[in-house]
Amino acid sequence: QVQLVESGGGLVQAGGSLRLSCAASGRTIKWTVMGWFRQAPGKERDFVAAISWNAGSTRYADSVKGRFTISRDNAEETVYLQMSSLKPEDTATYYCASGVKLAIPTARGVDVWGQGTQVTVSS
Repeated sequence: QVQLVESGGGLVQAGGSLRLSCAASGRTIKWTVMGWFRQAPGKERDFVAAISWNAGSTRYADSVKGRFTISRDNAEETVYLQMSSLKPEDTATYYCASGVKLAIPTARGVDVWGQGTQVTVSS
């Protein structure tokens, strides 16, 4: 079973940037579609971004297109989420996910979750 550990969250002002990292261990993620989801208090866990095993394909939620970039380093078994032009509505706990279904990236289809990292964007 793969273990996922997120880092890089924090407090940032609106318009600022953060880069989240997701380090995998226990089993390689080189051949796995990886993704990021987020969950605000009282809301469902929503899809943010996903990336194919070779980074040849990516997918983004409409709300983050043009502002967020997902990437991966298979040699380091790490996935990243570069977030720019952050807005208060981006405030949430961000979760790394393994086994995302790239065609239909829902939380229900995820195999393994990380523990989450908090991102807070102040206005």
